[in-house]
Amino acid sequence: MSSRRSSFRRREKPAFERFKDHCRHFTAFMFSNVGIILLVTFYTIGGAFIFQAIEIFEHEKLKASKPHRFIERNFSGDCLNRIWEMTAENISFFDHQAYRKRVNEVLLDYQRAVVKKQLRGPDVDHQWSFSGAFLYSLTVITTIGYGNITPTSDWGKLVTILYAIIGMPLFLLYLSNIGDVLAKSFKWIYSKVCLCRICPGVAKRRIIRERRKLRQLARALQLHKMESARGSSSNTCSSNSNSTSNSNSSSSSSSDYTKSSVQTSSVLDVPYTDSDSDIEREIRGSTDEITVPLTVCVFVMVSYILSGAILFGRWEDWNYLDGSYFCFISLSSIGFGDLVPGDRVITADKDKVEVSFILCAVYLLLGMALIAMCFNLMQEQVIHNMRAIKRGFKACFRCRSS
Repeated sequence: MSSRRSSFRRREKPAFERFKDHCRHFTAFMFSNVGIILLVTFYTIGGAFIFQAIEIFEHEKLKASKPHRFIERNFSGDCLNRIWEMTAENISFFDHQAYRKRVNEVLLDYQRAVVKKQLRGPDVDHQWSFSGAFLYSLTVITTIGYGNITPTSDWGKLVTILYAIIGMPLFLLYLSNIGDVLAKSFKWIYSKVCLCRICPGVAKRRIIRERRKLRQLARALQLHKMESARGSSSNTCSSNSNSTSNSNSSSSSSSDYTKSSVQTSSVLDVPYTDSDSDIEREIRGSTDEITVPLTVCVFVMVSYILSGAILFGRWEDWNYLDGSYFCFISLSSIGFGDLVPGDRVITADKDKVEVSFILCAVYLLLGMALIAMCFNLMQEQVIHNMRAIKRGFKACFRCRSS
């Protein structure tokens, strides 16, 4: 008896099978809606630590091996000294063309040095702080690419390539999943607030009005078909009858006319009653068939951009136009780099993180998902309108052919 019970017991899976099941569940969770948010966040944070360590280490290594490259030079003083020496050597200005050519060469060297120093940017410790490295990682995977922070070491450039190859598809998956979730949530809110589904009385009256309009349209189409059929029958009868049969056909046509008029009056006089169960079912139905108007989507995008303009305008002392321009360029992933977050977002301290920096990162991540949501809703609305136009054209051609 004990052996029979033991045979019916559930066999325990091997350790390798259990490990595969756990890996399968973990992968499914990581690519779910919550998991993809955590994955993008930790991937960006990990990239920030990696880039910060690589660039600072390579900078210290280069500074120890070639210290002469990091000596601050007075480019203005060097330029003036060289021009003064040339002027002292050619005090008589015997050859004016040669003197001007040499002075122009000195000035061009001075311009190149100033531009190179400006392109090098601020100090590495300030540039590759945690906030700066996080913003760099975020601009890499979002394909914004401001260009104000760039790696200078060979290892930094190689890691950037590998980091972007993995991060860009991950961020596209984030936009797809989170955009779909936001679209469904926004459609639910729109159905409850704008379509008054949260108020059953208002929603019921709205549905009754819509059904009444559809019935009136159906009655008009039915009347049009009956009149066209009556006109065609009268024409055929009048063309193929003689004088004696004219009276019979007129009597038959008059009888047909009275029958059709009776049918028309019966159609128009039928009382239509709306079933409460059907209306309640339509009110509580799913929001998949609801389409959000284009004006609402545009209003949401413009409102988000203007709120970001106010936020960055207070941090960076920008006007509303510059703030709106920066938000639009960032959320559309154009990223010219002429306007970038400054000292209020990127701090010189390696371990210090400002609240403005956190809000900036959240604004970019949430904003790009919101833009994807609006484009998804606008696509559904355009498809719905095109199908309605197609049905209208088919109805027009059907009426003409009949």
